[in-house]
Amino acid sequence: MKLKYNIEDRLPFGQMMLYAVQWFILAVAVVATSVFVATGTPGEKLFYAQKLFAVMGVTGLLQVVVGHRMPLVVGPAAVLLVGVMSSLGAGARPEAIYSSIALGGVLIALLTIGGAMRYVQRLFTPRIVVVILMLIAFTLSPVIKGLIFPIGATADENLFGLLFALVGCPMMVILNRTLRGVAKSLVIPIALVAGSVIYYALFDAAQRVTEDVSLEAFFLGSFSFDWGLVVAFVICFIALLINDIGSIESLGAMLQTKDMDARLRRGVRITGVMNIVAGSMGVLGPVNYSMSPGVIASTGCASRRALIPATVLLMLCALSPDLIWVLTNIPNSVIGVILLFLMGTQLAASFEMLHSTRSVQSFADGLTVGLPLMMAMLFQLMPRGIVPSVIEPLVGNGFAMGVIVVMVMEHVVNRSSAK
Repeated sequence: MKLKYNIEDRLPFGQMMLYAVQWFILAVAVVATSVFVATGTPGEKLFYAQKLFAVMGVTGLLQVVVGHRMPLVVGPAAVLLVGVMSSLGAGARPEAIYSSIALGGVLIALLTIGGAMRYVQRLFTPRIVVVILMLIAFTLSPVIKGLIFPIGATADENLFGLLFALVGCPMMVILNRTLRGVAKSLVIPIALVAGSVIYYALFDAAQRVTEDVSLEAFFLGSFSFDWGLVVAFVICFIALLINDIGSIESLGAMLQTKDMDARLRRGVRITGVMNIVAGSMGVLGPVNYSMSPGVIASTGCASRRALIPATVLLMLCALSPDLIWVLTNIPNSVIGVILLFLMGTQLAASFEMLHSTRSVQSFADGLTVGLPLMMAMLFQLMPRGIVPSVIEPLVGNGFAMGVIVVMVMEHVVNRSSAK
């Protein structure tokens, strides 16, 4: 692949700002679609969004400057979004949830010491990785349904959600196939803006609520550990580790980058450390996103320096509550449809990987993929109160249970057919 700018190239100021705006818009779209996970009053939700933007901006800057030093977008981890929503649905307290995220960050950081990370990687065969990609999409489906058809929404609002899903998703597919260059990376931002404009042309816009939030809420008041929840999030963080490694290594292979072992170790370490920070602040933790190779391939710019202004802009956004309110005041139904499209692309990627790695060659192999997905949905929809409260946060997390089931299927039940 021929590039206009390689990873260490210095860009003319005008070109750098053009590409920086592209990365900034993409990063805003990635962060904005995860803000709905915030709980509390409108003021607390807005403050949550400010903290989330700040964490993602700082993480992105650290990664580009001293971490993996590659042009990768950083955003809230989808697997942690699954864990948080599942845990909230099971009645877990936010303090316990975000304490578990901080502890998971400690685990990830420790794994970069010595060769421990490589031993963990060996457990995750291509078939298990495929199932993990599918599990994220499947276990987010109740969340997506709740966003497109919110509780308390009017019949007209629900109709808008349905029509936007039926029209918006195919339009995003068409845009993804037809747009070229910088414009190709703007499919999600275009959908966010277009969906929001249409929605607010039909329905009343939310009013800006002025509410002072104590700066004491910047960090968790105290750490609280529910060990069933901790186990569930440890499993989520193993998936996050696989995601992070995959994103860094795939871009490294694409750009034929040198010193990948050192870059990988530094990149994952910063991901771990910033998850500790994010958990301590009570927000979702970051991960490197795998969409960056597509952006680079379409624009021809692989210079990491273009991301420095973009990450600084992301941090500056966090300083303005009014700007954050505008950036995050996206209707839930629009966010739901965009997540529906993104999870569709994730399933498509998992099917492509299933084919390219020839992971399913027999009925037993197919069962190793299919049964964990169905079991995950069973645990996800399981009524509360069936199991002891100490393990309910784990058992009620469909993603975590799906990972456990596929590990057992791959390495124990169907081991002979997998080898």
